[in-house]
Amino acid sequence: MSRWQLFSFLSALMAFAALAWRAPAPPDPGSGDCLNLPEQYFNYAQIGLPPHLQAPGLLTLDNTPAGNPITDAGATLGRVLFYDTKLSANETVACASCHKQSLAFTDEAPFSSGFEGGFTGRNSMSLAMARFYGNGHFFWDERAATLEEQTLIPIQDPVEMGMSLDELAARLSNTGYYPPLFEAAFGTAEVTPDRMARAMAQFIRSMVSYQSRYDQARMAAPDVPPGGPLPGLTPAENLGKAVFFGPARGNCGACHGTEGFVAFGAFNNGLDLVYADPGKAGITFNPQDVGLFKAPSLRNVALTAPYMHDGRFETLEEVVSHYDTGLAPHPNLSQFLRLGGPNGPPRQLNLSPQERAGLVAFLEALTDTVFITDERWSDPFCADPVAAVEPVKQDGWRVFPNPGASTLNIRIDSEPLQEFQLSLLTVDGQVLRSYSFRGTEFQFQREGWAAGLYFLQLSNGKSQWVKRLMLK
Repeated sequence: MSRWQLFSFLSALMAFAALAWRAPAPPDPGSGDCLNLPEQYFNYAQIGLPPHLQAPGLLTLDNTPAGNPITDAGATLGRVLFYDTKLSANETVACASCHKQSLAFTDEAPFSSGFEGGFTGRNSMSLAMARFYGNGHFFWDERAATLEEQTLIPIQDPVEMGMSLDELAARLSNTGYYPPLFEAAFGTAEVTPDRMARAMAQFIRSMVSYQSRYDQARMAAPDVPPGGPLPGLTPAENLGKAVFFGPARGNCGACHGTEGFVAFGAFNNGLDLVYADPGKAGITFNPQDVGLFKAPSLRNVALTAPYMHDGRFETLEEVVSHYDTGLAPHPNLSQFLRLGGPNGPPRQLNLSPQERAGLVAFLEALTDTVFITDERWSDPFCADPVAAVEPVKQDGWRVFPNPGASTLNIRIDSEPLQEFQLSLLTVDGQVLRSYSFRGTEFQFQREGWAAGLYFLQLSNGKSQWVKRLMLK
């Protein structure tokens, strides 16, 4: 073999080896789709968790199937799919539209908007720590048996994204960027629904949150027992920690256990079922499952308002109040929320004001600001140079009284000269009435609308926010 042949052979070998660790080149911006993928893959497969998140009690809950381990190439493909609006029928909605990184992959609206303006039936659930949900079932009612199955259901939902899987596979096959991404992840360029599901599940399972102030304090004092004070937390946070883990106080850890703060199943948590949502019973048709809902991880919970499956609580203070004194006496109420055993009445914690405030402070210490800004889980598509900055937060406006009767009021935390549009919508997205106004307060009259559930949509022309409204 000549030196030139040897050089050519070695060059080809090195180029082939590079494919194992280099991400596919992003598409030509001239194609209309611009991706900002790194030259080398981000680390998804071997994220180094701190020791307290490597305890057997948490790792045994890992729902990753043997046939779909997390790979850097697979999670990279999943990241692109997760943020791509091509997954919806009219190319306006992506998975990330309802699961926003800045909000720990949930939505600030009680119910999210679908591709044609309709609303989802339940609040968008945080995806953080989904890998450690022990029984591996997903959605509030646990109707998806695996995370892989879950990823494909919103795509096909007639309200959320409205696509058929075969049509979607054909659409993605005709792009410039998906065939090489699929080839890097699975060995060939074939685009299939099964491969989409596996890639998105890998990306979601990689979403581990482990760099909160609580984690920092936990790592600095590894020998402190669960209920003991951590030197790195404030006195209020440590008081809240004692309430959270204390069996005789909050006992929150009974459902949100382990260092992942993840539940091991679905529970009836004492909500008054105002909207007749049967929860898990809507899937199993078992009366004992009425009112049972999945309990997600509490990591980053301060970012995931509104709370519960129907978004009924807007603040952590309201959530704490519910568990303190507001449990409904449902026959399926979890035994962890009863006094004196599985058949006892709903418990009354009667927390002091300091304990309530401390519990909220402890929950806020679970916020991981690194997780919500980490580029690994961010939008890989080129940024819109004219993207608007929202002048109003979801919790920055109120409608009252709610439930309402004849006169309804809107109050907004914003600049006084800001112009807004307000629409009243039915649950299926039909606009009943629209208003335009300028300022921070607005009042309107009921116009013969029947009692029931409605939605108010506030918009400044660039961004919009939605709240639930009950009319009596």
